[in-house]
Amino acid sequence: MPVYLDHAATTPLSAEALAVMTRELARTGNPSSLHGAGRRARRAVEDARETLAAAAGAHPSEVIFTSGGTEADNLAVKGLFWARRDENPRRTRILCSAVEHHAVMDTVEWLERHEGADVVWLPVDSEGTVRLEVVQQEIDKDPESIALITVMWANNEVGTIQPIADIVDLARPHGIPVHSDAVQAFGSIPLNFRASGLAAMSVSGHKLGGPVGVGALLLGRAVKLTPVQHGGGQERDVRSGTLDTPAIAAFAAAAEAVTAHLPEERERLGRLRNRLIDGVLGSVPDAALRGAPADGRLPGNAHFTFPGCEGDSLLFLLDLAGVESSTGSACTAGVPRPSHVLLAMGLDEDTARGAQRFTLGHSSTDADVDALLKALPEACSRARQAGMAGHESSIQTAATVARQGSASLE
Repeated sequence: MPVYLDHAATTPLSAEALAVMTRELARTGNPSSLHGAGRRARRAVEDARETLAAAAGAHPSEVIFTSGGTEADNLAVKGLFWARRDENPRRTRILCSAVEHHAVMDTVEWLERHEGADVVWLPVDSEGTVRLEVVQQEIDKDPESIALITVMWANNEVGTIQPIADIVDLARPHGIPVHSDAVQAFGSIPLNFRASGLAAMSVSGHKLGGPVGVGALLLGRAVKLTPVQHGGGQERDVRSGTLDTPAIAAFAAAAEAVTAHLPEERERLGRLRNRLIDGVLGSVPDAALRGAPADGRLPGNAHFTFPGCEGDSLLFLLDLAGVESSTGSACTAGVPRPSHVLLAMGLDEDTARGAQRFTLGHSSTDADVDALLKALPEACSRARQAGMAGHESSIQTAATVARQGSASLE
């Protein structure tokens, strides 16, 4: 059985979510219909809305169900930009951290290309934390020109937790709305939308034990947002589309379960993560941990760079050894590229190419960590052989080296 260490990408469906989803899949009814089946489906959706709101520290009316985190990010960033610009044509500036997930980054770049947005990429320090003094400087330049600020709550690659409360405090005196992509943070660390002061916050189901294909945008009741898609206006006239009752109910069940046990699970994962980090640094002496120290990173995240290794090569070799991990880098049309997150943190391209992310979740155990630590030294050695062949063909080289070394790794 493979050892799964890629929970940041998606985590297994929880027992609570599976039970609820199975029950709802056996039923029928469009929650917008007025007959009995429709009313039953509507009750399921509204119960889920209340459950998710309680888990996220929000009012039920602030929960806008979406198809996932990507849609929630698009809706928040585009919707806030358009609404704020409509109120004041000068509001075209977007302050966005340089380490955002592509769901936010690509959306911001699209607004820059097609809607005249003036984008300010907020720099980060060597740990991946947004530099607050730059946020303050950009606000002081011309606060009336800022449409919104968007900074993720916790980074999906290196796990660094951002100072969201401080950013909101800087923006609040000027009435500037702040959005946060909390997809990685929700279910991993304590969050409270109401207390955060955020205008909008994106969350996703499959990162915390819910199904793929469902998420939510937490949107303040007084916040104006221009819809991205139009139709029936099912969610506060902000998001149209028939609601997926089984997925929504399962998402809420997963969120309720994970937040109910968050303190002890956070502590358990933190211990596992620290053991994994100590083990990796002890078995591969030149490995470098990336991101913030333990208290400043997600409890299940351990991100390293391995000098001389191609990240893709290491991934394939670990996979052959039965350990599933991630490089965390973007790969377009089969061409490996160094992580924009690591580059923003000041790493050079060669160093960034040697990235590997190990992320833990609710199914992770000490045996998983043991398996990684057993397989990693040999995999690193062989990945370095692949790295010597050059970056331009790293994926093909990795496959060749993996085939040659499969016997010794099995």
